[in-house]
Amino acid sequence: MKLKAIAATLAVLGIAASVHAASNEHIVAVRAGKLVDVVAGKVLDKQTILIQGERIAAVGPSASLSVPAGAEVVDLSGATVLPGLIDAHTHLTGNPNQHGYASLGVSDIRAAMYGAHAAQVTLNAGFTTVRNVGASGFGDIALRDAINEGELQGPRMRVAGYALGIQGGHCDNNLLPHDFHYIENGVADGPWAARAKVREMAKYGADTIKICASGGVLSKGDEPGAQQFTLEEMKAIVEEAHKLGRRVAAHAHGASSIRDAILAGVDSVEHASLVDDEGIRLAREKGTYFVMDIYNDDYILQEGARAGMLQESLDKERALGQLQRDNFRKAFKAGVKMAFGTDAGVYPHGDNARQFHYMVQYGMSPMQAIQAATINAADLLGWKDRIGSVSTGKYADLIAVDGDPLKDPAELTRVKFVMKGGAVVKGASAGR
Repeated sequence: MKLKAIAATLAVLGIAASVHAASNEHIVAVRAGKLVDVVAGKVLDKQTILIQGERIAAVGPSASLSVPAGAEVVDLSGATVLPGLIDAHTHLTGNPNQHGYASLGVSDIRAAMYGAHAAQVTLNAGFTTVRNVGASGFGDIALRDAINEGELQGPRMRVAGYALGIQGGHCDNNLLPHDFHYIENGVADGPWAARAKVREMAKYGADTIKICASGGVLSKGDEPGAQQFTLEEMKAIVEEAHKLGRRVAAHAHGASSIRDAILAGVDSVEHASLVDDEGIRLAREKGTYFVMDIYNDDYILQEGARAGMLQESLDKERALGQLQRDNFRKAFKAGVKMAFGTDAGVYPHGDNARQFHYMVQYGMSPMQAIQAATINAADLLGWKDRIGSVSTGKYADLIAVDGDPLKDPAELTRVKFVMKGGAVVKGASAGR
């Protein structure tokens, strides 16, 4: 055992030396009092993370991992460090105070401007990556590109552009009367029209395809449990999307829509509120992720009327919210893969981490809830080689909290430090 320990120490020292010698890139050393290792599912004491440029170059015990001369040091020795969090279901251009008819007064350009604000707020809350599943005017694509170009601060983004749905369905806009003849840009009726919409989204920069397999809560005139896209339409969408290298997220509340979405081959089912035993079995067998937004029931019922939500939407949420939470527990217990996603934009951006409380209340351990928002979500997004854990070679996306999130998940609502790609965006600045 001693020989193994010595060998491991020498290996770590060798890594540190090679970090210094390999490049003239700026080197940062983060001293972590505690480090949440989401891969191993445990907490490590007194760790040092060496960062070269945007990526993690080495991770190891502070006692044995030497810091190269001249490196900048970030002292988080009194904090718990975690990988940056991932929210796999957001709407950054959505304003939570402008639901229902109030949303008709918001232009696509104004929504994109709001998205720039929401992106900063989300990043400051510790969410260094999001999957944005629907925005009008391709606003999320513009936002992603501006962040990638360094023009705005915000999380890494996977984006969908317009969500695809049937005429009159959840992903259409049903607030205007017939006189306007308005149909949302993502509407597609029939398999070939649906394929064409996938191609259009891909053409204009979407790297994710979002579909509405069922009705919804916040849409007018439909029922969450009612299926909308047919199995044939969903199969066409998934085949086209996968052919083009895009993953598919399916909004689906009702049991039949969940079943058919999984049979069609979607990568994730969003909401899954009324899932039945067959849907749970199929998701487990096919490895389909569930992304269940079990926090925002609180916001909808407490603040929805003030935010302009329709009375029918409030009634639908009252009938659905608790069932969704109970089915979250049931699906997780049955072994369905879960990724963290909150429907941010329904509730105020930046409050994403409030969902951890409910994930623990409804069956997960705190570590499992954190894993859902790190390694699981990274896998769903197709970025497990880039993000999701504090591991050599991955982006240096880190957050820190003062307390112990494994004892109190609410600690994750009080993030004091955020680093994205090796750059500190909130909290302690680097020093020698």
